[in-house]
Amino acid sequence: FGQQALSSLQKENIHTDHILTDPDLPSGVAFILVDEKGENSIIVASGANAALSPIQLDAAENVFQESNICLLQLETPLDTVLHATLLAKQYQTPVILNPAPATQLPKEIWSHLFLITPNETETEILTGIAPSTDQNTQKAAQVLLDRGVQNVIITLGARGALLVTPVQTIHIAAPQVNPVDTTAAGDAFNGALAYALASGQTLADATHFACVAGALTVTKVGAQPAIPKAKEIQQMIKKQ
Repeated sequence: FGQQALSSLQKENIHTDHILTDPDLPSGVAFILVDEKGENSIIVASGANAALSPIQLDAAENVFQESNICLLQLETPLDTVLHATLLAKQYQTPVILNPAPATQLPKEIWSHLFLITPNETETEILTGIAPSTDQNTQKAAQVLLDRGVQNVIITLGARGALLVTPVQTIHIAAPQVNPVDTTAAGDAFNGALAYALASGQTLADATHFACVAGALTVTKVGAQPAIPKAKEIQQMIKKQ
């Protein structure tokens, strides 16, 4: 599976110089169940993902220095994630944390985050507040801001996303589509968001770009094959 993933990335001209191969552990895999409404449940066998260490990040320190954005998630050990935020902070590289799969985070991590992007389930796990109404969503976002994160985007599926910063709150609608499979929608959202921010878009425009990416993803079956190209996202934005 690891060699397949590397080949797929290389075909897309994505740099793989700093991807490590573990001699003993298998590649991480996800087993995905999709119901008749297109909603998914995922079982993860972490494999080599669980072996990524802070020492290995230090060996790639120059990448943190040279990058416009550092995008993290929680399928690697928490101490490694925390170390990544420290390296990024050292070089003033903004950190986006996609807290998936959600878990309680160390207190010191919050002030290192430029942006956190929980979905509805993750928001409730992190804050104890279910974002079932606009008021509750704003309350949950404020809890996260109060912990020290600079900006919050709570993704709301078909309802789009709520962007909350210390100075503004903006609800960004998602395009109306017919969902087939919601797998990878969050990954597509975060990847598109990081790309848009690294390209110089504002937070609001980047969130809109990411919402369109997520919406396009759910119209196709599968994970990587369903994620749209930048051109597809831009074309849909022009049609709106």
